Amino acid sequence: MKIAVLDWSTMTSDNDISPSPLTKYGELNIYQSTLPEQTIQHIRNAEIVLCNKVLITKEVMDKCPDIRYIGLFATGFNNVDIEYAKLKNITVCNAGQYSTDAVAQQVFAYILDYSNHICDYDNAVKNDEWEKSPCFSYFPIPTTELKGKTLSVIGYGSIGKRVAEIGNAFGMNIIISTRTIPENCPYEVTDIETAVKKADFLTFHCPLTDKTKGIVNSVLIDSMKSSAVLINTSRGAVVNEKDLADALNNRKIAYAYLDVLEKEPMSPDTPLKSAVNCKITPHTAWASYETRERLFDIVCDNIEKWQNGMPQNKVN
Repeated sequence: MKIAVLDWSTMTSDNDISPSPLTKYGELNIYQSTLPEQTIQHIRNAEIVLCNKVLITKEVMDKCPDIRYIGLFATGFNNVDIEYAKLKNITVCNAGQYSTDAVAQQVFAYILDYSNHICDYDNAVKNDEWEKSPCFSYFPIPTTELKGKTLSVIGYGSIGKRVAEIGNAFGMNIIISTRTIPENCPYEVTDIETAVKKADFLTFHCPLTDKTKGIVNSVLIDSMKSSAVLINTSRGAVVNEKDLADALNNRKIAYAYLDVLEKEPMSPDTPLKSAVNCKITPHTAWASYETRERLFDIVCDNIEKWQNGMPQNKVN
């Protein structure tokens, strides 16, 4: 069985993960990246196709008739024409819940960055400001405790739940807003309008759908506290980037932390690049070594279950 890996560079940093376990399942061809015009050529007569973001369209499937299985190095599967794959009897499997702890950790890296200003104070020390202080303690930049602050979590899947648990451990007031009312939820559950208005920290963990695309817009931002912090580690298109940039530049909210943008890699003309009080990380929340190792294990296990006639994590 022939295997084509189309964008292995999304899985490894300095070769810290080896693709060799995949040889157990077939003859392996690995490509570090694949441009759209290279997709058909790279797949050729492979029966198993593994990828993260490469588009697997109707045209690709028609011109690569040997494809029987598409495995994703990701939870999202919007890069694959799922319905057409089903018509072609091609199994598509994703890898869910591999990054829960890593993403939740990054959310609190943002929250603690804002609340404690570690980097700002480190810079102040290294610029000799503490040495010139008349007092033993130098604290011109306000810091804040998380206890008692309201953390509004939009979306209550595995990541949203973990974020809520951590916030609760800090003594934060947790508010949940989600499309399906969860059973036995230990936190306040309300509509998104109420969650947004009450939030000191507003964090998004919802899927990208027609309803959530651009949900962070001028209307939503206008209902936030001017002291509130917005965090997005879900999907870039959840945010209307121009509206958020305008709000930050006009000091309508205090700060924004973003790990995802609508276009990735980031376009040089995104309005958020130069927005004030905005920190952007390059889609790194999921990318710790442990997380990528766990993801790879899931992808391998998916292939093995499929080859044994018991596919798991099917999305079609």
